[in-house]
Amino acid sequence: MSDIQAEIDSVVKSNDVLLFMKGTPKMPQCGFSGQVVQILNHLGVPFKGVNILESDELRQGVKDYSNWPTFPQLYVKGEFVGGADITREMFQAGELQTLLKEKGLVAA
Repeated sequence: MSDIQAEIDSVVKSNDVLLFMKGTPKMPQCGFSGQVVQILNHLGVPFKGVNILESDELRQGVKDYSNWPTFPQLYVKGEFVGGADITREMFQAGELQTLLKEKGLVAA
């Protein structure tokens, strides 16, 4: 595992809800990142946002880590959930809320 992969693995495993995104939770720099931030804020779940625009090495490293080519990327309790489309579909179907409840991250 490369240094960047080890760093990414550490961040993923040390945050219950982690969003690799373009920009920051307060200033998303793409619409898809903004959508996922809005969903998480709506659900009231605390999360850490990591701006992948700060480093090409980080951006490529996250793609390699998840085997997923696009951003944002949502992780819950160390597990890759998906990007904006998957997160939005799960939210609309109630599956994201169920996942967060099962993991003890939001009140039932």
